Amino acid sequence: MSQNVTTADAVIIDTGCANISSLKFALERLGYQILVSADKAEIKGAKKVFLPGVGSAEFAMNSINERDLVDVIQNLTQPVLGICLGMQLMTEHSIENNIDTPCLNLIPGEIKRITPDNGDNLRLPHMGWNTLENLSDSPLFNGLSADDYFYFVHTYCAPINSATIAEANYGQQFSACLQNNNFLGVQFHPERSGKAGAKLLSNFMELC
Repeated sequence: MSQNVTTADAVIIDTGCANISSLKFALERLGYQILVSADKAEIKGAKKVFLPGVGSAEFAMNSINERDLVDVIQNLTQPVLGICLGMQLMTEHSIENNIDTPCLNLIPGEIKRITPDNGDNLRLPHMGWNTLENLSDSPLFNGLSADDYFYFVHTYCAPINSATIAEANYGQQFSACLQNNNFLGVQFHPERSGKAGAKLLSNFMELC
């Protein structure tokens, strides 16, 4: 028996391709009641929505299409937070291994492989702790600053564009956070980012 969505503080979309346990547990530790679901009505009725993701954009979009969730996600009006691949899926398209995958087209931009150009022989994936740069005044960053570290694991990234609300650097500048209206995305994993990540998740949960 699924949990009644009206009693949940947020729904994590079950795309069938994401390890969502750590995100669910992180939110529950903050005192929120969380539902994991691929049910259209439950997603539409959620107060907040999370779009997680791991792996490739092609596989994730195939899963979302198979579950007939594209239109549902595109028409959500409540705050939606994409995490890591989930953020990348919010853009127009993603080019991985020479495969151009149409994405959800919620936020401007395209996803491409990180191409470090600083001569430091940086390895991919970009895995580890980084600070954010050029944070906007978005309420998503209340109580956070450029001194806070967040945990990244990714090989592909979104370039800086008009939707960028925070940047990061790994041999090149890229979008660490994106926002277009009620759709927000973070390239890092807040659920793995200690106190700073917990603060960001709390900030998102408090958005109107």
